[in-house]
Amino acid sequence: MGKLLLRWIVLAASVFGASLVTHALQLGFEVDVKSLDGAVKLLIGVAVLSFLNATLGRILKFVTIPLSCITLGLFSLVVNAVVLWIAASLNLGFKITDTGLKAFLAAFVASLLISFINGVLGIFLPDDKDD
Repeated sequence: MGKLLLRWIVLAASVFGASLVTHALQLGFEVDVKSLDGAVKLLIGVAVLSFLNATLGRILKFVTIPLSCITLGLFSLVVNAVVLWIAASLNLGFKITDTGLKAFLAAFVASLLISFINGVLGIFLPDDKDD
């Protein structure tokens, strides 16, 4: 249970870090953690994002296997961006303020950054095999 909570907090930190970088790039991916309510809302939003990625993300990746094969797996990055865009539309701790193509670009860059930051921070987490 402790490892799950730790991974949840690391993912929330990844989302926050991605919002800082996308803000510097002038993209509309924003996180509101100015208060305790905002931080709790972010944790709830990260839980929803994880749930959507585990359910809808897997379904979309399965449906788009031919496109992923043609693009050598790069289309899965688009699927990740779409799932993040859907989660951000719920406005649970993070949101995308841009519209149209720039909103998709914000979701795409944010999903790349979240994956990268989460991977880097995940190195410091204990393995599941250390039970």
